[in-house]
Amino acid sequence: MRALILCLALTLLNLLPARAAEILILQSNRSPGYSEALRGFHAACKGSHHAVVLSDYAEIDVDRMVKEERPRLVVALGDRALAAAGRIREVPVVALLALSQSRKTSADNIGGITMLPAPEQYLKLFLSMEAKRFGVLYDPNKTGRYLKRIEHESKQLGLKLVAEPVTDPRDIQAKLEKIRGSVDVLWMLPDSTVFTTVNLEAFIRFSMTNKVPVVTFSSHYLKNGAAASLDIDYFDIGVQAGEMAVSMLNSGGVRRVPTLDPRKALLHINESVIRNLGVPAPGL
Repeated sequence: MRALILCLALTLLNLLPARAAEILILQSNRSPGYSEALRGFHAACKGSHHAVVLSDYAEIDVDRMVKEERPRLVVALGDRALAAAGRIREVPVVALLALSQSRKTSADNIGGITMLPAPEQYLKLFLSMEAKRFGVLYDPNKTGRYLKRIEHESKQLGLKLVAEPVTDPRDIQAKLEKIRGSVDVLWMLPDSTVFTTVNLEAFIRFSMTNKVPVVTFSSHYLKNGAAASLDIDYFDIGVQAGEMAVSMLNSGGVRRVPTLDPRKALLHINESVIRNLGVPAPGL
């Protein structure tokens, strides 16, 4: 009889729904950058979580997953994850390491940490290089919103933004010719329309020919001839997102998610290029 009662009890326990995780983490792929950001996130946010790597699946229904698991918050790492979470409205979505975050979203429940340093960080860098005019090529549909922010702040500091819109990567050379002689520094954004391997060579060639330093978004390109870079700190972005998640979970029914700039930027310089171009050493 005792054995029968035990079996019935175990059966009933198995029929009870498992406790759902508070946080559903959607990770675009297994990139080391995402892993580093997740390490920072977990350092700040200890809530129970269920992590899903989207690249491990040929197809996955995120909307259904949210309805079935009913998490209190969704974290989206990368553009693919943010796109998959784009239709979620039931719970807050905290996104990070997604370039598409620089574009405006109409959903109040989607926010997080952007992938570009705050405009004032770049402006401080340009000022330290004694560059009054900074040129940038950009796709209005991808980085236009960010450019509007930096244009507003640059005017207050007496700096001039020389911006040329680009919708076709093949137009880069012509656009560079257009700004020749009118910029003191050439600024490269992580804009997929503008930035390609071929176009990187065009930027560096422009720099060397015109004695204009290139400031880029990743130290990876210093070896190619860029003068300086402002890198994001993946771990700290994760911590920042984790702190946001904790705040939202503790606030109960919060639905509006803010969008914040990374609070930390890492400056790297190519001393050889700086010396050859004869420009002041960059600083923050």
